[in-house]
Amino acid sequence: MTKSIAPLRIPEEAKERIRMLFMAKHALFGGGMHPEDGNHAIYHNEVRSTLEELGLNMELANSYEVLFQKPDVDFVFPLLNRGGFVNSEMLIPILCNKHGIPYLGAMPFLRGLGDDKSVSKLVCDHAGVPTAPWFCYRRGAPVLEEDLPAKDAARWVIKPNASSASWGITDAREWTEVANAVWHIHTEGHDAIVEPYLDGYDVQCAFITINDEPIALPMLWYEREDTQRLWTYYEKRDLVQNSEKAALKRFDDPELAPKIEAMAKKVAREFVPFDYGRIEFRLDLETGDINFIEINLNCNLWSEKVMAKAAAQAGFSHADLLETLLAESWRREGLVAPAG
Repeated sequence: MTKSIAPLRIPEEAKERIRMLFMAKHALFGGGMHPEDGNHAIYHNEVRSTLEELGLNMELANSYEVLFQKPDVDFVFPLLNRGGFVNSEMLIPILCNKHGIPYLGAMPFLRGLGDDKSVSKLVCDHAGVPTAPWFCYRRGAPVLEEDLPAKDAARWVIKPNASSASWGITDAREWTEVANAVWHIHTEGHDAIVEPYLDGYDVQCAFITINDEPIALPMLWYEREDTQRLWTYYEKRDLVQNSEKAALKRFDDPELAPKIEAMAKKVAREFVPFDYGRIEFRLDLETGDINFIEINLNCNLWSEKVMAKAAAQAGFSHADLLETLLAESWRREGLVAPAG
């Protein structure tokens, strides 16, 4: 099961010496809910504040333009992931690579691979990890009923192939509804992934890397009242009232937890080095079926979300988590000497 780990520390001289650029859509926002992005603005403000409390030599930016010319910094902490265009996850690491500036998180290709739900399922299939049948209807390609996965399913889920927080998710019970949902996603400029609806609970496996090894944090799960109900973007961003509040709790079933962790480690090893990420599985408690759902590299670091909650179960404060991520990345990039 999960190893006992201790937070990593950044030498005081490195905090002053290394000039870091923190990039987030709401890096300059004063705090509070945002009318469109909801609690994402609170999240960015909290991470900025925690980094400031660590005493880092830090500059702030809220747009990609700061990287169009090489900035006078040594390292980039990118949270400006969703830029409003397809494959925006890859832009900051690509620009950093162009300028030779190290950054937190995985390289551009791995970021894109993880962001593409269909291709990430191929990686899991290669790693021998079960995933439900799926098909990605790419924008501009034919939308054919013959490609529909699990044709005998009673219900399908349709969502943008590269999205976060369940943006654009919907369901359907017949082909015409599936095709209409795919068409709508295509009109928004996205590919659409379709898979049969899997009943059950979402088990979250958070990982950080230490000395280049992916380390599993304690697993969590959303203990929902109604597993048949889709959980929407607006609920996850707290943009609607009276939404379902799913309890995020530790998952330590003596039989199932080790099986899921073993699967998650197989997936994580395919993406090293990635610094941090969240791997999600759907668990059917009645049948015991376990299926990979998605991987989210550079996932949400807000103290109210999975990564920080899992780290807290391992004894990490929010500041401990962020300092550990930076200490590991700076070591790997040669910005600080290895400990010991």
